[in-house]
Amino acid sequence: MAYIIQTRKLHKIYQVGDSVVHALAGVSFDVMPGEFVAVTGTSGSGKSTLLNVLAGLEPVTAGEITIDGNRLDGMSENQLVSFRREKVGFVFQSFNLIQSLNAAENVALPLTFRGEPRQQRLEKARRMLEIVGLETHLQHLPLQMSGGQQQRVGIARALVVSPKIIFADEPTGNLDSTNGAEIMQILRKIVKEQRQTVVMVTHDETLAHKADRIIHLSDGRIYKEERLRPVGA
Repeated sequence: MAYIIQTRKLHKIYQVGDSVVHALAGVSFDVMPGEFVAVTGTSGSGKSTLLNVLAGLEPVTAGEITIDGNRLDGMSENQLVSFRREKVGFVFQSFNLIQSLNAAENVALPLTFRGEPRQQRLEKARRMLEIVGLETHLQHLPLQMSGGQQQRVGIARALVVSPKIIFADEPTGNLDSTNGAEIMQILRKIVKEQRQTVVMVTHDETLAHKADRIIHLSDGRIYKEERLRPVGA
């Protein structure tokens, strides 16, 4: 099995005033293509730091990260920008939509940076919005949509670049339980039907159990892993 993510003894150390904080303290795990992995733990456990280093947003202090055959820990900043643009999709807690753009334009935005023609971008955006059940909301501005609908737009935007991996940071954190459950159903659908790999950070154990596997973090270390279902089931 060729893993899409491999990590070996990841350490991340922050200097906070006179104190040294070990946000990650020797984390090692692998992720298979098409797997839905939830990383969970209390505040300060290191889960958001782990997501950031996997996505190339922060450098590790020590250790190795290999994603889709590429070693991140040796990349320059320009290489990391290219890696994020080509290989990764992000779903944020706060949606991060541009208020003056409609749903289709928000989804198409990442393709602008690739220089794709406008009509081609919007056609891809339409297909992605159809996947998340918003084909009738192409022209809606963010303020004309509910929080759950805005997060669906965020997921469609992450998908539009055909990423190898989607990183989701507390994707239901700003939603009520009903909308949160719908977003989890969409993420599971994407994993199963699009054969997409998803790594999600959440503090909610109930949501974590929607994944294929849960990695539990505490004090920057993995203290337990749970396999809930086969990959792609």
